[in-house]
Amino acid sequence: MSVRYAELHCISNYSFLRGASHPEELVLRASTLGYYAIAVTDECSMAGTVKAHMAAEECGIKLIVGSEFRLDDRASPDEPSVHLVLIAPSRTAYGEICNL
Repeated sequence: MSVRYAELHCISNYSFLRGASHPEELVLRASTLGYYAIAVTDECSMAGTVKAHMAAEECGIKLIVGSEFRLDDRASPDEPSVHLVLIAPSRTAYGEICNL
């Protein structure tokens, strides 16, 4: 019995100054590594979804879409900010994340 692996938090170059790879490159690499699925969860953006979706269809890998949000209500700059990753399990959820 083989274990199916899915990476649930990847950022692409659509996450300014954080991600380096194009969404297509992330999907291709995940496919090469034998992943069952990959989630592209750029910071405050769903911009890489279309390119990732096209690459996922071509590679035969499941794409999970979402976005990462930074919640910053810190009392001082020394405290860490909270990072929240939202995954869209449906088209309705996708639309709700896009509206944020």
